[in-house]
Order: sequence, then structure tokens, then C-alpha cells
Amino acid sequence: MEAKAKSIPEAFKKPIVWTIAGSDSGGGAGIQADLATINALGCHCCTIITALTAQSSVAVTLVEPVSDAMLLAQLNTLLADMPPAAIKIGLLANQAQLNMLVDWLTTHVPQVAVVLDPVMVASCGDTLQQGCGRLDFSPLFELATIITPNVAELAQMTGKEKLQNEVDWHQAATTLKTRIGGSLFAKGGDLPRHGRLATEAEDLMLLGELKDCSPLHSNMGFKLTSPRVQTDNNHGSGCTLASAAAAFLALGYVVPDALVLAKAYINRALALGYRSGAGPGPLGRPGWPESLEDFPAILPLAIDGAPKGQTVNEVPFATLEANLGIYPVVADIEQLKVLLKAGGKTIQFRLKQAATPGSEAELAVIRAIELGREYGAQLFINDHWQLALEHGAFGVHLGQEDLAGAPLGRLAEAGLALGLSSHGYFEALLALAHQPSYLALGHIFPTPTKTMPSKPQGLERLRRYVATFAPRLPTVAIGGIDKHNLVDIRATGVNSAAVVRAICAHAEPGKAFAELTALWEDGHGTF
Repeated sequence: MEAKAKSIPEAFKKPIVWTIAGSDSGGGAGIQADLATINALGCHCCTIITALTAQSSVAVTLVEPVSDAMLLAQLNTLLADMPPAAIKIGLLANQAQLNMLVDWLTTHVPQVAVVLDPVMVASCGDTLQQGCGRLDFSPLFELATIITPNVAELAQMTGKEKLQNEVDWHQAATTLKTRIGGSLFAKGGDLPRHGRLATEAEDLMLLGELKDCSPLHSNMGFKLTSPRVQTDNNHGSGCTLASAAAAFLALGYVVPDALVLAKAYINRALALGYRSGAGPGPLGRPGWPESLEDFPAILPLAIDGAPKGQTVNEVPFATLEANLGIYPVVADIEQLKVLLKAGGKTIQFRLKQAATPGSEAELAVIRAIELGREYGAQLFINDHWQLALEHGAFGVHLGQEDLAGAPLGRLAEAGLALGLSSHGYFEALLALAHQPSYLALGHIFPTPTKTMPSKPQGLERLRRYVATFAPRLPTVAIGGIDKHNLVDIRATGVNSAAVVRAICAHAEPGKAFAELTALWEDGHGTF
């Protein structure tokens, strides 16, 4: 009797990532680099080999495409048993192979995220598409979620012989972005740079329409800057970045998060590179990006006539103690009074109505500021920064969408504290550039108090965010937090927990605050 395959519990399943690329016999790039990277990031890598290469660290002596039948057999066999959560495409041996792959992907996996690394030349300088001239990658443009060309590849894809400087590079990236359906990550590590700029590596991230993200960032452009890793052991760096991005997409991260994580991974991988032959050596294979030092700084750019985002604030905001404890968020003056009397020291007054002159909303915000001062509390005003500035509030809390209209420099110079919301790595890095007083991380669990474009982050992601950002500034978890999950929240190492419904909807808000505070401080409690 034939044995039945045992099903794998969902909790133990790893997302499957396909890499469709060439084999590097030297072990530093192509399929070999993708396999090591994807598995190191907690996914399971499946390999579809497009070509065999006789390759070392100094030369490529032969490239031999697999047959059409073999390529299709690999695709169909894997699809029947191990369908992908994301796909990375690297070396394609010729145009016929590329066109055949486009037809297959369109027919069989049209909705799967695809990262295209348009490989043309090996690190040693030898071409990898022998005898077929330049490939036309345009049939893949509508299928690709992300395209990751380096400077030479970007030049070829936009009909240029060479990109001489940063202006040429920006123009070529903008040109290519108008032709693709997804997002473009233009790698700038090999762009000629001189003087002070020679110590920096820059990349351009030109985003398309984004899913499960703030609409604020769709079709926006960003420059990513990192200290240049001084090494020539960079064989396979393009393959590694693209396969890392595919792994992060497979794990459910949105496009901008996947790209900044991939950049952090590649920075650490370059630092761990080693020499294995006479030429450039391969990268190391680190685990999950954790150190903030590996992540890039992000600066918004203007592309396609879109307005430029908020410039970076250069004045640091007021510094707070790391542990803010239970951080109530209320919209009612009477509840605010109760919580202040109960000993609340850090509270947010979140009133979503427009505070027009003389309105009840304006009077409520002013009264909240007065109460916070009366009780010596760290009272943050949500959104209404004008009133906070005019009436001397302790601090202001802003969402990402509110940054462009707020005079952050004036707020900082006036001595106000600033809390900023974030929903993932990308938004947290954007927020961090403004040197806020604390960083809110959310939403952790589903919440009915606010309609969110992003999905709940969950405890595991919160744990990862805390590991990266808490060493720099206080972190606050928010979203769906109550007595049933507070101990788990505390266990992630986050500095504070913002609570809305569990206090505001309670018959006795003061009692709820006291109980939650005891639970936070003790890690256990009864209700």
C-alpha cells in the first residue's frame, strides 16, 4: 500500500521562493547565491536552472543554456507540488528563453510577486548571454513586481552606452520607471563618485502602486544612502539583493519594506565577504537584518512631477525616558481627567474633528493641554500641531501622512516632544530621519478604532522592529492591545504599549488603566 504523505502544520511551513537563474560553478552568484540567501532568511528555495556556466572568480569560459523542454519541465514539476510565494528571475540565456518564460508565468502564476534582476554581465566583466546580443526585457516589465538593475544594466535597458554621472543615472531610472508596471530599485553602488561621496553608496527606489501600504508612498521616489562597504569581495551582490527581496516578499512584507530589508541584508553580507579565488570573492550569508547600522537612510525625491515629500528635520526633538508604560489614547476630556487623577503620566489626546476657531474641538484640545500641564503629565496632542504649538503642549503625535504639512523645525525648536507612527521598516526609517522622541509601531493586532491600509503586524514582526529600533529611541506598540495580549506585547521587549479601547470602552477607565499598568509592570495579574 502506498504511504500517504504527512501534511505539514501551517506553523512550521516555510514560504517557497523560486529562483529562475543560471548556475555559477564558482559558487558565488546565480543559483548558488540565491539558494544560500533565501534559505538564510527563513524561506525554502526551489531552483529552476536556465543555463550552466563554467565560471570562476576571474572568468566565464562557457555558458550553455538548458533545453526548452528542461526549462518547462522544471517549472511544471515544481508548480504541481511546490508553488511559489515569490519568484526571483536572474540570468536568462537568450531572448527565446525569456519569451517562453513570460508566456509560462502569465499563464500559470500571474499573481505571484516577481523580482527581476536583469543580469547581463558577470562580476569579472564577461558577458553571460553569449552570441545573442542585448536581451529585450520589456516583455517582463508588466509581470515584475520589482526590477533591480545596476548602473550598466540600467544604461543598456534605456538605450545608453554608459551613464557618466548621477544626473544621467537619475534620468535613466526615471525613464525606465515610466515603462514598467511595478517598482524600480536602481542600484548605484558602481556609479563613479568622488571626494566625500566616495564613502557612500546610493540607490534609487522608485515605487509603483503599492498594496497594503499608505497611499502616500505610491508612485513616490526615494534615495537610499548607506556607508560604502570597502571590499572587492562582491561577487553575486546583485543576485543576493534580488533574492533577498523575493524572500521578504514571500514572507508577506510590502514592497518598500522588502527593499530596505534587502539593502540592510546586502550591507551586512558585503561586510562578511571573503576571498575564495584570485578574483572578487563571494558575500557572506548573514541572518535576519537587525542592526540599525546596516539599514539605509532614506530621503524622499520627486519623480514624474509628483510633489517632494517632507524634508528631513535637522533639530532633534525632546528626549524621553524609554519606558513610557501604559500609554492611553483618549478622545474625551472627562476620561482624560480620570486618567490624570489615576496617575497617568503619558497620555495622548486624539480628537479627529477639525479644530476650527471657536469650535468645541478647539476648546477641547486647549483644555486637554491645560490639564496635562496642571497634572505635570507628558500629554501628546494628536494631529493638531498648530494648537499644540500655540498653547504650549508637551508634545505632538503625527502620522506619516501629516508630516508634510507640519513645521517640524519650529516644533522642535519650541521644545515639544514628537511621536511618529510607523507601519513597517520603511516607514520607521522615514520617521527616524526626523529624530522624534518616540516611534509608534503598529498596528499590531486588528482594531476597529481606525481603518488601516496596512495589515496587522503581529508579535513576531513587533519583536524584530524592537530589536532594530529600540536601541535608538523609545518604542511604543499600538493597535488592538488589551489585557489578553499585553503580557505577550511586553515579552517582545517593546518599551511601551498604547491602549485605546481597553481603557476608553471600559466602564471604569481609571480602574482599567491601573490594572493594565500593574500587568505591564509585573508581567502577570488578575482582573
